[in-house]
Amino acid sequence: MIKKIGVIGCGWLGLPLAESLISSGYTVNGTSTSEEKISVLKKKGITPFKIALSENKINGDIDAFLDSVSVLVINIPPKLRGKGPKESYIAKITLLHEAIKKSAVKNIIFTSSTAVYGDTEGTVTEKTTPEPTTESGIQLVQCEDLLKNDEELNTTIIRFGGLIGPNRHPVTMLSGRENLSGGDAPVNLIHLDDCIGIIKRVIECDHYNDVLNAVYPEHPTKKEYYTLQAAKRGITAPKYSATGKNQKLVSFCSIFLINNYNFLTSIN
Repeated sequence: MIKKIGVIGCGWLGLPLAESLISSGYTVNGTSTSEEKISVLKKKGITPFKIALSENKINGDIDAFLDSVSVLVINIPPKLRGKGPKESYIAKITLLHEAIKKSAVKNIIFTSSTAVYGDTEGTVTEKTTPEPTTESGIQLVQCEDLLKNDEELNTTIIRFGGLIGPNRHPVTMLSGRENLSGGDAPVNLIHLDDCIGIIKRVIECDHYNDVLNAVYPEHPTKKEYYTLQAAKRGITAPKYSATGKNQKLVSFCSIFLINNYNFLTSIN
């Protein structure tokens, strides 16, 4: 059994992932950029490292973090939205890649996004060529290529759909909005429980050198889904005025067929 897992980025997904790995008998190294969060990691049994990636350097003892790690989970999303200062995500991952190459780590799980498919129409599978339309999607594809094209590493890319779970659901941001297009487009979502379950299944089955789409296999329309979710929460439902062009449906990945993965939590 693999003994030590490294989780870079112990946030909304990374922290419960690390806790779940520990409950399954793994030893986990975890990182945070916050001194306050370091004490939280320690209390949960995670070996904590204060590490921050920038465009120019890695702050923190990345060599100690990577020491004896059998599988490295890279879970640091691009910070390219909003009005704040933008960053070069590819520069950060390039620096991390260089550090990995100096270590003994060979197995990589890189958390990406179905946003890399952009506005592709129709059913999307792992064989679909990414056509990102956002800066975030463009840089994610570049980082995917950097890691998976390194023949000395065993890299699995997991492209997650829209993330939902505790204190996180898109309907809260959509509530009360009007004249939204794309009401007939399918949702492509996945619950936190299954993000964790899929990552663990990759580790358990030694399923590397692959690209996986990770979305719940039910795809109600946005209009029907978000109207229902708003009603459940007692908030104003968003209103859709037109069908829109983007009818992308992301097909769930081959790991569910190969390794008999059963989804843990419905998006409903």
